[in-house]
Amino acid sequence: MALSRISKPLLYLLLIALSLFFLMPIYVMLVTSLKPLDQVTLSDMWKLPTVLDFSSYSTAFEKLLPNLLNSFYLVIPATILSALLGSLNGYVLSKWKFKGSEILFTAILFGMFIPYQSILIPMIQFLRDAGLYNTITGLVFVHVVYGIPITTLMFRNFYASIPDEMIESAMIDGAGFLRIFRYIILPLSITGFVVVAIWQFTNIWNEFLFAVTITTSDQQPIMVALQNLSGSQIVQWNVQMAGALLAALPTLLVYIFLGKYFVKGLLAGSVKG
Repeated sequence: MALSRISKPLLYLLLIALSLFFLMPIYVMLVTSLKPLDQVTLSDMWKLPTVLDFSSYSTAFEKLLPNLLNSFYLVIPATILSALLGSLNGYVLSKWKFKGSEILFTAILFGMFIPYQSILIPMIQFLRDAGLYNTITGLVFVHVVYGIPITTLMFRNFYASIPDEMIESAMIDGAGFLRIFRYIILPLSITGFVVVAIWQFTNIWNEFLFAVTITTSDQQPIMVALQNLSGSQIVQWNVQMAGALLAALPTLLVYIFLGKYFVKGLLAGSVKG
């Protein structure tokens, strides 16, 4: 009993220390973004700014605003489409199994392990032929296709916890494939959609390789534009850090407001019965 009383404060101290260690880069980014450029030095990067200067945020926001909008134009439809397609695949592969369904599921999962770099050249050639190169639509298409394997896996595991008796009862009452999906599966899938949406939103927002190879100039998402934010002669580190914080803000807000649902949704399909 005494040992547990001692170990609990030690555990909290350890967790606080690890949290502070993890937050150190965020601290450096924040204090650097609030300093004038002449105060940004390597030796003083831990020091608080003597004068708060928010001009770096206005500069970064002005330069990144078009690309920030591009990221929203990309992430929102790509997340919704990949989640819907993944839910349909998961529904079919978990509740409407057919001959060869396990082989098909394995083939879909294989897409998760294909390196991006191995398909860049044929993918770009296809997008050029289809008239989708250097467009947000083409980038949405790529992320939807690459997102189907992981969303299918997540929804299949989630739907495995739904009793088969519910589907059988609906079939006896005359409900078909789409009617069951619309009135039974979808209302039970809210938690699953939250998990998949957070996962896809984060991955697509932070993705760089497809964005830098498929889009150019005014079609680039914010992560590519963030790289171009540094000047050609002098790197304005305060502006760079402000831009990085602005680029990270949407995903940070998603996890702050929906993080508890993310954990709850991950656990929802882990136990059946």
